[in-house]
Amino acid sequence: MAEFTMELNEEQREVRDWLHGFAADVIRPAAAEWDEREETPWPVIQEAAKVGIYSLDFYAQQYFDPTGLGIPMAMEELFWGDAGIALSIVGTGLAAVGVLANGTEEQIGTWIPQMYGDANDVKVAAFCSSEPDAGSDVASMRTRAVYDEAKDEWVLNGTKTWATNGGIAGVHVVVAVVDPDLGSKGHASFIVPPNTPGLSQGQKFKKHGIRASHTAEVVLEDVRIPGSCLLGGKEKLDERLARARERAKAGGERVKNAAMATFEASRPAVGAMAVGTARAAYEVALDYAKTREQFGRPIIDNQGVAFQLADMRTSVDAARLLVWRASWMAINGRPFTAAEGSQSKLFASETAKKVTAQAIQILGGNGYTREYPVERMHRDAAIYTIFEGTSEVQRLVIARTLSGMPIR
Repeated sequence: MAEFTMELNEEQREVRDWLHGFAADVIRPAAAEWDEREETPWPVIQEAAKVGIYSLDFYAQQYFDPTGLGIPMAMEELFWGDAGIALSIVGTGLAAVGVLANGTEEQIGTWIPQMYGDANDVKVAAFCSSEPDAGSDVASMRTRAVYDEAKDEWVLNGTKTWATNGGIAGVHVVVAVVDPDLGSKGHASFIVPPNTPGLSQGQKFKKHGIRASHTAEVVLEDVRIPGSCLLGGKEKLDERLARARERAKAGGERVKNAAMATFEASRPAVGAMAVGTARAAYEVALDYAKTREQFGRPIIDNQGVAFQLADMRTSVDAARLLVWRASWMAINGRPFTAAEGSQSKLFASETAKKVTAQAIQILGGNGYTREYPVERMHRDAAIYTIFEGTSEVQRLVIARTLSGMPIR
């Protein structure tokens, strides 16, 4: 087990500096353009693939870093560059986590490489869980998966929403209900291979922020997939459902569902994204305060501005600490006895919203215009308190964990 440390080792520092250079030289110069276009920045994703950032190998190296700091470090640097473009680069990772968390070794080896493609033929993947009437309330999910035993096929029907890369992805990972009587315990995750008939893109959303990231509905109409596309396999699913039915009869302890497992694994990473955006806004505000003069002196000499910057830096550093702690605990198998994963996501996302708003205030009228990036950063930051569990849901998870109440 790796000891928790605040110091990155030499290899981690090299990776951090490499990512920071890519964010500064490639992502940031393109950020405003793709935000305005509201389109997937394929050229930037391809550049990331060419240098090895958008790849299975890079993702795996960071994911399996024994310190747990590989993923949060990478997310912070990329999202420091720009949240919308960064999400387009890392969005495939959520689908990959879904396969890693629930799939067999054969499924991991077969499908994750197809999610990324290669530098000459870049692909993206989508994780599809939320529905029009089932966001945080996963127990209300309606998308059904019915097993056709004669053909060894699963038939999927339903509509997913808020899917990053939804409809434009090659591989879609879809969470569906296999036993409606078990509520959230009756869910399973499925791979929908590229070009499968019956899967189509619904409406593409025009968003407040992260506009360079494609977000859309995914419609499933009699989508037939091989039995081998059930993540984890049929035998494992049947055993899990049997245990859930026994617990339900006995009124026993609840078990985690596939979607919840994926979200729990990714929440500290979302916190790291928020840290990157918050840090970027803080740095812009700090530089501006040092050079902007009013009444014959830099505005940082004004105590009101200086104190804001002090609070901003403190909040960013505190958020990073919570994210790193949760990431270290997760990779080392330490249980989240106080919902440390949700704590990190809650505090970091709220910090991003507050710090980006403070940055606009420090820049004054300039901060409110698109001539300066803090306006975009503030719009982007709003998503962190919403996706992969709202701040209210994080507080509920934390409170229920502390009280010993079941988490549904």
